[in-house]
Amino acid sequence: MSFRASAAGAALLAALALPAIATARSPRPGGETVKPVFRQAIPNIPGKSLVSVVVTYEPGATSTSHHHAGSAFIYAHVLSGAIRSQVDDQPARIYRTGETWFEAPGAHHKISENASRTEPARLLAVFIVDSAEEVLTAPDHQ
Repeated sequence: MSFRASAAGAALLAALALPAIATARSPRPGGETVKPVFRQAIPNIPGKSLVSVVVTYEPGATSTSHHHAGSAFIYAHVLSGAIRSQVDDQPARIYRTGETWFEAPGAHHKISENASRTEPARLLAVFIVDSAEEVLTAPDHQ
């Protein structure tokens, strides 16, 4: 099943429904771009929302280690390329196009990066989160 929206509908959704993540984050040098694509309260689970973002990594790009919102259950799906990921104390692994993983609430995402130095990579991250959560990702304090 796929989600499709017109450009005007997507812009309206971003402006009205995604106040905490309303605009794409520009990549920091060597980083990623995060583009919000969907946010909706889940009607049969009071107080919970489904939020999705597309994360784009340029060749060799990496995210800083981070935690997600304490209520966030996350499903990650590689749309293109290859992404190296390490969550909590699990071993680091490379996920390729079509492969998935999940992150439990409160998980520590130690590594998230493009596994290729020559090809871009894209990831769909789907969050089930408390509707009141405004910050989905917090970088570790270094």
